[in-house]
Amino acid sequence: QSMYKPRKIRKDIEGLCKGIPHRLSTEKPVEMKVHAIRLLPGDDLVLALRNFCDLRSIKAATVLSCVGSTAQTVLRPAATKTPLTLTDKYEILSFSGTISNSSHHLHLSVSDSDCRVYGGHAMEGCIVRTTAEIVLGELQGVIFERPIDVRTGYDELSIVHT
Repeated sequence: QSMYKPRKIRKDIEGLCKGIPHRLSTEKPVEMKVHAIRLLPGDDLVLALRNFCDLRSIKAATVLSCVGSTAQTVLRPAATKTPLTLTDKYEILSFSGTISNSSHHLHLSVSDSDCRVYGGHAMEGCIVRTTAEIVLGELQGVIFERPIDVRTGYDELSIVHT
C-alpha cells in the first residue's frame, strides 16, 4: 500500500466534473467489512445483490468471490445494447465488479457443459440454478456514485469520500 502513488488528476478532466466532489481513486487505503451471502435457486443474481446492499445501506462494495450456477444468464456483450439471454445450465466462473445501494457495474463469465465460456455485463434476469455463494467487500468511508462521464457517454464510477 505504501508503494501506491496515484497520478495527479488532470485539471482538464477534473473540470468536466462540474463541481462534483469526487475522486478517481481513494486518497488512502480504506477499511473493508466482508459479507458472505448464499443465494438460492430462483434468485436473480443482480437484483438480490442490489437488494442486499439496499437493505444494509451499503454505499460502496466490490464482489470478492462468487461460485455457483445459473439456469438463465442475461449478459450485455461489449459495445452492444442488445442483451444475450442464455437459457441452459451454466457454471459461474467469475463475477466481479462494483456495487452500491444505488448502482452497479458487474461482469459475469459462465461456462456451458462443453466448457464454452460466455461473458459480459451482468444484467437483471441472471437466475440462480442451484446456488450462488458470494463474498462481498463493503468499503468504509466512501460512496460509489455513477454520474454521466461526458468523455465516454456512460455512467462511470465516481468515488466520494464521506
